[in-house]
Amino acid sequence: MLKSHLLGLAAVLAVAASPALAQKLPAATMLVADVDRVVAESTAGVAAAQQLQTRSNTLRQRLQTLQTQLQTEAQAIQTGQANNSLAGPALEARVKAFQGRQQAAQQELEKGQEDIQRAQNYVSQQIGQALQPILATMLRERGASLIVPASAVLQHSAGLDATADLLARLNAALPSVSTTPPAAPAAPAAPR
Repeated sequence: MLKSHLLGLAAVLAVAASPALAQKLPAATMLVADVDRVVAESTAGVAAAQQLQTRSNTLRQRLQTLQTQLQTEAQAIQTGQANNSLAGPALEARVKAFQGRQQAAQQELEKGQEDIQRAQNYVSQQIGQALQPILATMLRERGASLIVPASAVLQHSAGLDATADLLARLNAALPSVSTTPPAAPAAPAAPR
């Protein structure tokens, strides 16, 4: 019984895999696009990258300023301890104030990094939204069924590469993007 069941299953699989059935499916036509290159070289992408780099440089300079201020304060506290000019409640107050400034500096830097990350995400979102209708149009115009990222392809013919066309269309459709994301939604009020 098991043998006849297996033979029946084999017959079904053989029919399913027959060339006649495979011919009913349309041939997949694909395009290849280096989307990372398109984003990096697009007019909007280049301008956004420059703006975000400026923000990063400003944040890095602020970090250096804060580090210098905190190091100076830490050395003053250590010197005061070493020469006994700073002790007891005065030392405790100064250390506590130092720790507060240190924590405030850390929070400032974290917020700056989060703001830059939000801006990068917002830029990517805008470019991604602009790319969707462009990709759909390219598929339709070229009669392709899919666009594959160039990073996922080992080798392809030059005729399949749609990167330059995609870049030109993105530049025409989206000459610039905002690097200022919408305000983050307010946290819900705590229940009373």
